[in-house]
Amino acid sequence: MLDIKFIRENPELVKEAARNKGVKLDLDQLLAVDERRRHVIQELEGKRAKQNAGSRGGPKAPTEIEGLKKLKEEIKILEEEIKHVEEDFYDLMSKLPNIPSEDTPVGKDESENKVLREVGKKTVLAFKPKEHWELGEDLGVIDTATAGNVSGARFAYLKGALGLMQFALVQLVFSVLTDEGILKKIIKKAGLKVVSKPFLPVIPPVFIKPDVMQKMARLEPKEERYHIPSDDLYLIGSAEHTLGPLHMDETIPEKNLPIRYIGYSTAFRREAGTYGKDTKGILRVHQFDKLEMESFCLPEDSVEEQNFFVATQEYLMQSLGIPYRVVQICTGDMGGPDARQIDIECWMPGQNRYRETHTADMMTDYQARRLNTKVKRNGKTEFVHMNDATAIAIGRTIIAIMENYQTKKGTVVVPKVLRKWMNGVKEIKPSLC
Repeated sequence: MLDIKFIRENPELVKEAARNKGVKLDLDQLLAVDERRRHVIQELEGKRAKQNAGSRGGPKAPTEIEGLKKLKEEIKILEEEIKHVEEDFYDLMSKLPNIPSEDTPVGKDESENKVLREVGKKTVLAFKPKEHWELGEDLGVIDTATAGNVSGARFAYLKGALGLMQFALVQLVFSVLTDEGILKKIIKKAGLKVVSKPFLPVIPPVFIKPDVMQKMARLEPKEERYHIPSDDLYLIGSAEHTLGPLHMDETIPEKNLPIRYIGYSTAFRREAGTYGKDTKGILRVHQFDKLEMESFCLPEDSVEEQNFFVATQEYLMQSLGIPYRVVQICTGDMGGPDARQIDIECWMPGQNRYRETHTADMMTDYQARRLNTKVKRNGKTEFVHMNDATAIAIGRTIIAIMENYQTKKGTVVVPKVLRKWMNGVKEIKPSLC
């Protein structure tokens, strides 16, 4: 949510941001509701003060009693009006997107995203590469057919070595993000000015209340969410949905910032509107697992914090030996709450293209304002800035490994960095299951 004072003072900037993000809004209506809201609040406070003053003292004359009764009725009417005005105000406010950063490219869709750098040579194989789903079927480690019978389309069983690989990736991420020595090296290599404070591992809830999801600005589009009507709860679409509210309605001492979390959870998305798209394998499924970074920092540190998140993502991809490119997302392709969005796309030889595997979202104080998460410094409080980013999306990272490490004989070599967690498996061969 934006600061209403900022909106009043910069209406054209807000309109431009919404226009560039493809968000339709009537800012004049919002400003009119805001003006009415302020007027009603002022009138209500004035009548309450008058009521309090009139209630003091001894016995009242009949005219005074009648005046107080009338005042009470007027206050009741205003209280009912402010209730509706506040609802209209917050509904309109919640629809405003965040203001993109100055370096965010202006563009209508993903075709106008900006490639910042390519890292690693695209894998070139001396044979026709297979896509991950072909490898998965041939090796018996990805089973979508049985999952379809059991759960429906866009679900999968990961078997054998891929089950081990999933948790090897989890161990890799935790071993890096909790090691201050490694984080210092990442920061130094990237030339950043952030502290090397490690991440705290968290296994967050996968259910979230609607109002909290709304405060995270992630409730919409609702058609993407799985809702449990009997309990009025949603299943999260990413660990950051329940990591972000960890400090809801809290004021954090300045000395505690930054606070960094690395969360691991299952995530759920209905993939509405993607019928017939990426239906094979595990690229676009309803249930998947992710490791997600979340941080709370001082406003002046948020850009560097996001850059640190991206540098950490790059370190993990380089550790796995996966070629990738870093892409800055344009206004028309970025999320409404984002002020700055950076993606990593990994090279997939079987598909002969880059595919998005990581996102890093800088939110400024957009979410913190809705969550009422503040920092206290110099005797004053202000809203913190929040960042979230994918550490590793398990399914998509497994796809990248399978396609880049496949062999002519149809096996998949396990990246060396993962082998210590693979129980001796160095190469994925056909499963007996």
